[in-house]
Amino acid sequence: MGGLGRYRWFLTAGGVSLAFAAVSLTAHRSAGLATFSDIFGFVAMLVAGGIMVANAMTRPGREGWFWGLMAAGLVGWTFNQATWVYCEVILGKNVPDPYFADIVLFFHLMPMIAAVACSPHQLQKEQRFHLSTLNFLMLLVWWMFLYAFLVFPDQYVTLNVASYDQHYLLLYQVQHVLLITLIGFAAWRSSAPWRRLYLNFFVACTLYLVSSQLTNLALANGRYYSGSWYDVPLVAAISWMAATALTARQWPLEAAPSKPEVEQRALTPRLAMLAILSLPALGLWTFLFDRSPEESRIFRLFTVLAAMVVLGAFVFLRQYLQDQALMRLLDESRSGYENQERLQSHLVQKEKLASLGHLVAGAAHEIDHPLTAIMTYSEQLWSNQRLTGEQDALVRKIAHQARRTRDLVSDLLSFAQESPAEKTLVDVAMLVQRSVLMLELQRRAGIRAETFIDPELPLVWGNANQLFQAFVQIVENAVDALDETGGGSLDIIAQRQNREVVVQFSDTGPGIREPRRVFDPFYTTKPIGKGTGLGLSAVYGVIQDHKGQITCQNKPEGGALFVLRLPMATDAAVKAAAAKA
Repeated sequence: MGGLGRYRWFLTAGGVSLAFAAVSLTAHRSAGLATFSDIFGFVAMLVAGGIMVANAMTRPGREGWFWGLMAAGLVGWTFNQATWVYCEVILGKNVPDPYFADIVLFFHLMPMIAAVACSPHQLQKEQRFHLSTLNFLMLLVWWMFLYAFLVFPDQYVTLNVASYDQHYLLLYQVQHVLLITLIGFAAWRSSAPWRRLYLNFFVACTLYLVSSQLTNLALANGRYYSGSWYDVPLVAAISWMAATALTARQWPLEAAPSKPEVEQRALTPRLAMLAILSLPALGLWTFLFDRSPEESRIFRLFTVLAAMVVLGAFVFLRQYLQDQALMRLLDESRSGYENQERLQSHLVQKEKLASLGHLVAGAAHEIDHPLTAIMTYSEQLWSNQRLTGEQDALVRKIAHQARRTRDLVSDLLSFAQESPAEKTLVDVAMLVQRSVLMLELQRRAGIRAETFIDPELPLVWGNANQLFQAFVQIVENAVDALDETGGGSLDIIAQRQNREVVVQFSDTGPGIREPRRVFDPFYTTKPIGKGTGLGLSAVYGVIQDHKGQITCQNKPEGGALFVLRLPMATDAAVKAAAAKA
């Protein structure tokens, strides 16, 4: 699109403003000129507001909220203009001063201020309701109070037109300056094309401020009438806003991170605090120095009390939200610390097992050779028929201790296994049932096992033999613990949680003396000769090799709880296994 095409709506706005200016400068003061001016302004505001409503309905996210708030401001402006049409065109008389629609005109800028204050050009760090919104609402309530405190007494309590106009125009101009300042600050902090949008609204609002100032001076001197040249900046401002809203549809208005060097300060909470502290000061001023009629003074005092109650409620609500946010932050910090501590423990355990595994592997291989010779020679002696009874007993003891040493070497080699086994798709549910079946074949008195397996438990990618041995090891440890208490129950639960298969082994035994050390090599609470302390260490290594996690803890009601987490097989792994089959 060419240069003229990109700016066609602004050229149209300029043409509309020039056409209105031509009529205003050439026509004389009359009812027809007033009718033309009032209806022209009403239609222009209606069109601008409609364009912004359309933008609000079609633009996503916070940009839609921005246009919606801007449209709300135009609605209030249009309503005020409609009252002028009603008085001057339909009734044929001047607009009274003061007028009930003045309050609508006064507050129509507040939605526009809110639209800019919500900073749609910046990325939101969080979507939850935050305290800055509450602080902005507090400032809005304070501004409404200030209007009621200064303007209402001269309008509804004791009519004083001069004082009413003075206070009303002062607050209205302050509101104009605030809006323009916010737009300028937003343009400074934003990047194109948001800066372009803000600058156009800055120009339009500045024209509006100029028009308002000129109109007020003309009213004070008795020179203003509808359709005079004082209305030209007003029409130009409305037309410029409409052109900006139309042209902005072609701009990629995307939120971006704010610039670090111009990061917004925490001004809103401080302003809200000053607003609350101003209430007692205004009350004291009314009581000690206000020379208005008594009815106005009483009204102002009650207004201050009402504002203190409302803003006090906001303060309690803000404190409650801050406390909730602090508690949530503390919970997240504690959870993060526990996760970090758990991760550190896993890393230390993994490094400990890896280092020890290399050492144990070499030692086990060296022990295995002389041990094989001892067993061979002891078996040969055992088969000798010429041994005495005492010699036969000694040979039996040598062979028994040699077999026990061989089992220890076998555990060491299993613990120090360095080459990962071949992995395939594994049905964890079947492995759990097989491990429980082995327990039932042992027929331990007073010990019962129950399984709760998700019928739709997904497959995992691993080595079936290693996982089965890991499950058997945990089951045997639980059975040994239950033997100490004369029996009990073992519950095994296998289910899916998110993208993991979780298997829980829960027994009613005496628990574990030191849960933090249960996976340490050579740590055991069993009698000498019954356990080597390498079984659970090997289980830990197997689960780590399968990219999973294993934890152990004592239950509050008694007994131990082992939790295994294994990542479920990915869709790609399932397809690859199916293709290979």
